[in-house]
Amino acid sequence: MGAPVITAAALNSRTGRKILTGALLIVTLVAALVLTPLLVIPFAVAGSAAGSVPTKVEAVPVASGEWAFPLAGFYSKGRGFGYNPVHGCGYCSTNHQGYDMAQGCGATIYAAGPGRVITAGSWQGYGNTVRIDHGDALVTLYGHMQWGSLRVSVGDQVTSGTPLGAEGNTGKSFGCHLHFEVQKSGTPVAPEPFMASQGLQLK
Repeated sequence: MGAPVITAAALNSRTGRKILTGALLIVTLVAALVLTPLLVIPFAVAGSAAGSVPTKVEAVPVASGEWAFPLAGFYSKGRGFGYNPVHGCGYCSTNHQGYDMAQGCGATIYAAGPGRVITAGSWQGYGNTVRIDHGDALVTLYGHMQWGSLRVSVGDQVTSGTPLGAEGNTGKSFGCHLHFEVQKSGTPVAPEPFMASQGLQLK
């Protein structure tokens, strides 16, 4: 007897119908148990990803040995070192003693090299400033940072890439930028050749 004939014969009796209904119920339950995880898992994963809090990944400055750029990524160059008058700015010195670079207000400024923080706050005409003593009479200065943005204090030991604060427009400044200065024995020296000697070429 073929399967269709057996099925038809089973459906003609009450017991046959109960057996067939029970078998179909068992097959349906087994299929549900097998397929449910396959349907639920993608939605659970998508739900947990949507509900997770994204974490901000801070950029890392390009480094060479113990030294790095004070900004991470692309920046615009402003005034370089030396004679550099600013037209329309009466308080801007014509003899610029640093290197101006900008990414925009609020951009993170990083320590260029390892050392100890000797200034963290208002300093001369530089506004909110950090100065780092690197030893051997070498000091770097990071001027014009936003008020309230400093992430280091006097006495802190830092390494290249340590976040110092945020780019601002404090002190004798004419727009958001970082005034990066290198001093040797208290005298400003050109940052471009100094950084080049560390394997880091400023623009």
